[in-house]
Amino acid sequence: MSGNGAGMGGTPRRPARAVVPADPVLTVRAPRGEVTAVALVLHGGRAHSFDPVRSRHLSPSRMIPFASILHRRGGPLGLAVMALRNRVRGWNGPEMSALQDARWALERIRQQHPGVPIYLVGHSMGGLTAICAADDPQVRAVAALAPWLESNTPVDPVKDRHLLIVHGDTDRWTSPRQSRRFAERALPLAASVNYVSVRNAGHFMFRKVGSWHGLTASFILSRFAADTGAGVEPAHLRLARTLLTADEPLAIRV
Repeated sequence: MSGNGAGMGGTPRRPARAVVPADPVLTVRAPRGEVTAVALVLHGGRAHSFDPVRSRHLSPSRMIPFASILHRRGGPLGLAVMALRNRVRGWNGPEMSALQDARWALERIRQQHPGVPIYLVGHSMGGLTAICAADDPQVRAVAALAPWLESNTPVDPVKDRHLLIVHGDTDRWTSPRQSRRFAERALPLAASVNYVSVRNAGHFMFRKVGSWHGLTASFILSRFAADTGAGVEPAHLRLARTLLTADEPLAIRV
């Protein structure tokens, strides 16, 4: 998905041949014992497309490692990890297809696990989706990775939420500058804001993959531990505690 100049505006025309699935697909990695919190993982996509999302597509596939590491480290302590596969590949202007699907998933999580903290992890379009869906009453924290943000992306949804934005400094698909500006706008509203620039990394998280996975997991697990008292291993919290307690929270580089 191209965030530079793609825009969220305009009314896309649905191709007649497209067969849109009735519902998204929610893959659940159950925890050991009672569910005490949920991490919802959201994939990227395109500005405009009503083509169905397939499991073989790269956008959902690249989120599998995030779900795996969160489940491996948090599942034994009660963290359920759910990966959403959207109905269609596009945001689709005012239709905001991906946001509709995230709302669908959040409603089901609330029904099944009322009152538990929810943490959102999204890449690219999924980062935009996570930020826009953060106003759900159970959401406590958002990790937005190379998110597709623009000057008019609403900041109100992250009010009183903990927000982490991670962006590669050589990204040409979505804008690190817009991500930093969004972090600045969110600072007075959110419970906490951290902006992390990944040196010499582009949009698809190929370079410094360990930093993307490790920092995201550490951030989510640190919020999980703070909200529920879960005994997360200190080694799994170290990155968040080292990087995200910096004197300049919007000027962190890895």
